[in-house]
Amino acid sequence: MQPETTTLPQNTFENDRGKFLISALNGTALYVLAYYLVWGVHQLAKLQVSRFYHLRGSWDPSRIVYTLSDGEWWRTAVVAAHGIGPVVCLVLGAVAFRWYWRGERARRGNFKLLLLWVAFQACNAVFGALLADTFIQAGSWYVPEWLFQLGNVMNVTLALLAGMAQLALGYFGAIAFLQAHDSKTVMRYANRQLMVVSTLIVPWLVGGAFIALTKIHYITMQEFLHLAMMGLLVTPLALGCLNEVFSTTVRKPQPTQIAWGLVALAVLVAIAWRVVLSPPVSFG
Repeated sequence: MQPETTTLPQNTFENDRGKFLISALNGTALYVLAYYLVWGVHQLAKLQVSRFYHLRGSWDPSRIVYTLSDGEWWRTAVVAAHGIGPVVCLVLGAVAFRWYWRGERARRGNFKLLLLWVAFQACNAVFGALLADTFIQAGSWYVPEWLFQLGNVMNVTLALLAGMAQLALGYFGAIAFLQAHDSKTVMRYANRQLMVVSTLIVPWLVGGAFIALTKIHYITMQEFLHLAMMGLLVTPLALGCLNEVFSTTVRKPQPTQIAWGLVALAVLVAIAWRVVLSPPVSFG
């Protein structure tokens, strides 16, 4: 006699696969929204400081470009203009994570995952950006260069420490990330690899590609590097999720369905960002 085998109905597999696709779409929308929120705060803070010090330049969809000659800069202006963005993002990330951990992680819905992505994007805007900017000697690299004036060895050391901090924060953020999901199917440990791909890898790659495409003709190598440096957080975060057996979720999870409002909002924010800043907005 042949041993009996138990198979799940085909529609069960289809339903489970659909939940992962929905999670990937919703996660990508949240990733994009968090990106624009964090970098919007970053760039607005930089713009306000630039106006305070009467600096000249323009703000395009990818970056703020200054039109001052080297001789027109002074130490305070350089440190303030290029340092205010990371400082504000550091505060924003800490507030978002505290809000998530203290008030939202036990609740159902997508808002808690948005808060967590804001915290992750803010982390990348501080640590990942410093590492990326040091490679091309731009952006936040000017802060240690002008503040400490200890040479390239010190700048590279700080950048490497920032990269290591991003790796560590990514790995230790796994428990927080797992608690940000409602679906029992997605959270089932047997589905952990699918969960990592649909909720981490896809949002990072697809979300980053979408952001880059909406900034076509303006996007710079610096911003490409910023998008890539998110991998320093996503990769250890994925490994941490794979190593954790945590698989519970809220008592009455929200049904797994496409958050069309979030998807539409992400697209509209990206389009609005492009339209408002193209052509670039001049200041000073």
